[in-house]
Amino acid sequence: MEKRNPEEEKRLLKEKLKAIKHKIFIISNKGGVGKSSVAVNLAVALTQDKYQVGLLDADLHGPSIAKMLRIEGQTLRGSGNKIVPFPIYPNLKVVSIALLLESPDSPLIWRGPLKMKALQQFLKDVKWGELDYLIVDLPPGTGDEPLSICQFIPEADGGVVVTTPQDIALLDSRKCISFLRALKIPVLGILENMTEFICPHCGKKTELFGSGGGEKASREMKVPFLGKIPFEKRIVESTDEGRPFIAEYGQTETARVFKEIVSRIIKKIET
Repeated sequence: MEKRNPEEEKRLLKEKLKAIKHKIFIISNKGGVGKSSVAVNLAVALTQDKYQVGLLDADLHGPSIAKMLRIEGQTLRGSGNKIVPFPIYPNLKVVSIALLLESPDSPLIWRGPLKMKALQQFLKDVKWGELDYLIVDLPPGTGDEPLSICQFIPEADGGVVVTTPQDIALLDSRKCISFLRALKIPVLGILENMTEFICPHCGKKTELFGSGGGEKASREMKVPFLGKIPFEKRIVESTDEGRPFIAEYGQTETARVFKEIVSRIIKKIET
């Protein structure tokens, strides 16, 4: 087989992604801020608006999207020399390394070049078809893997930075914003997650992690502030059970807030 040079690979990859109208990165500088949960609920919310959506779990070492969508144990199949995304809901397709591992407990013990090749295949060799949106859940941080996947999609519409409200999160948000700007990727905005705990019994709101970190970062870095997602028990339960909150509790106040954030993202991209 003829070995292609990197420029030829980039050209072919760009050609493959032409059928995808919009590409969005979901990024955070560290784990544990609810980035994957945001990616899943954003993807499902877009399908509720009748968009055709692809969801790529690009976190090779900590893939959690399969569990969040209750498709653990399922396997991606092939068609010719292409990978077929796993279909879920009427218009959502999912690709995750979790759907290629023998067991959810199997660790991925790969060195850098093999991981880069896998990420490239998730874009070039996956039969995504025509999509309105591709949501890419990036690994936490600003190292090799998020850098590579961003470079594989140089014409992305932008990145959504997920953070938590404590002031220390300001440092992480700034790094993510600087990372996107260095790659000339538009910053769609900062989303503040777990902004306050809502008691399931009395409805009282408590700021467990302080407040204002995301808003402060958006002001200082001059990027849009997309909104605040409360921390409530039903989000944790639905995520653990593989039932996206936005689908299960679509009539709640928290779901309304999330849908407003989705609308802001769509408006920013499509206008």
